Amino acid sequence: MLILGQDDVAALLDTDALIDALAAAMADLSAGRAVVPARTGAALPEDPTTMLVDMPAYVPSTRALISKSVSVFPGNAGGPVPVRQGVMLVFDPDTGAPAALMDATWITAARTGACSALSARLLAREDASVLAVLGTGPQARAHALAAVRVRPIREIRVAGRDRTRTAAFAQEIAQEAAVSGAAVRAAASYQEALDGADVVCAATYADEPVVRRSWIAPGTHITSVGYNPRGREIDDATVADALLFVESRAAALSAVPPNRDLADPIDSGLITPGHVRAELGELVAGTAVGRTEDTQITLYKSVGVAVQDAAAAALVLAAARERGVGRKVSL
Repeated sequence: MLILGQDDVAALLDTDALIDALAAAMADLSAGRAVVPARTGAALPEDPTTMLVDMPAYVPSTRALISKSVSVFPGNAGGPVPVRQGVMLVFDPDTGAPAALMDATWITAARTGACSALSARLLAREDASVLAVLGTGPQARAHALAAVRVRPIREIRVAGRDRTRTAAFAQEIAQEAAVSGAAVRAAASYQEALDGADVVCAATYADEPVVRRSWIAPGTHITSVGYNPRGREIDDATVADALLFVESRAAALSAVPPNRDLADPIDSGLITPGHVRAELGELVAGTAVGRTEDTQITLYKSVGVAVQDAAAAALVLAAARERGVGRKVSL
């Protein structure tokens, strides 16, 4: 079995290949070909929002058989330890033997950002050139680096709760080779970042909406991956007005833990489950239609599904074997 640490995973996982692999995986999911049992969570009694979540999956397009365990500790927000940390076990689909144990913290951020980029490839206007990134953590970084792969981004605006951190984050992003050619700047507020943006990537721990309908221009594509058990990232008006897309209807409407960006407007009667226009996999397969007018606002609300982890793990393992990376151990 191979042991692959975070540095190994980061070096091995190619963003362009990941976006393509996710397209196939999402199509497998929507067509019912993937095997994705409901995720399970073990919450700590002293704080039900703190938990360990298990996510198994099999994806036929990559023949990836995995189980990811991820801890969710909201109290880590803003500190040196990530809110989400995880490990992934990859099994041989022919023999069932454990093939690899790899860091999943990096994979979780990378596959989430890459699937948001896939949503932009499917739903954002072809000429989208202004990107707003809300948040300054690992997810925000992954989104900035992935979104530039699918649209001709010329300006990246970043916004966060802390101005000093936001300025430092903007400098970090500007130094990334992937965004060369794009002007990166720190916005003074979420509203300023959103003003006239073509693509919005929200990856925050906000308890009050950082994406508000009055701040959104016609034709904007929004991706939202943030989670806070005590609040929302997207306001009601945006959810109600936008064309809504998800990874999986079942996952989005019964996520563990629940995501209030959709749960709250459904519970209040503002929208119904039928407000979901399509799954990404249906768009990939051509069995559903996305944007039909340039002025429509589109919203991809992500809760994460294990087929994304499986697709990423398959790429990492294949690259590790090809390059001879990782430490081999016997169990």
